[in-house]
Amino acid sequence: MNLQKQILTLEMKAKLSTLWMFYLFNTIFRDIHEFIEPGFIEKAMTGTFNGTQITEQLLLFGGFVAEVPIAMVLLSRLLPYGTNRWANIIAAVVTLSFEINNGTTDLDDTFHMAIEMAALCFIIWSTWRWRNPAPKYYSTHQEA
Repeated sequence: MNLQKQILTLEMKAKLSTLWMFYLFNTIFRDIHEFIEPGFIEKAMTGTFNGTQITEQLLLFGGFVAEVPIAMVLLSRLLPYGTNRWANIIAAVVTLSFEINNGTTDLDDTFHMAIEMAALCFIIWSTWRWRNPAPKYYSTHQEA
């Protein structure tokens, strides 16, 4: 692979990793911002939140859901082209489905959710358009 193709691959990997970090910063800020909402802490301390009982299994499931974008920050930089491409598409679609189904109703959550969803859509779009800079087939035939 020539230097230009290596640079293009590194640039795309850095772009995807950065987009996942952007998504995570927005998600973390949105979650922290929830703590200052009046009554949030009291609701959480009851063991039931918005009608859903908070269980160890629910918290473990939430940990798995949160780990997907966290892992993609690293995996976007480490995985080879083909695996990287599909991992980003699948991870973004899965994460987007949880964003759509999170039941957000207030304005600040909606604002952050829109930004997060835009970042995930951009990850999907960028990765879908990403072409292999080093195709497996090289012509060994020399033109005369």
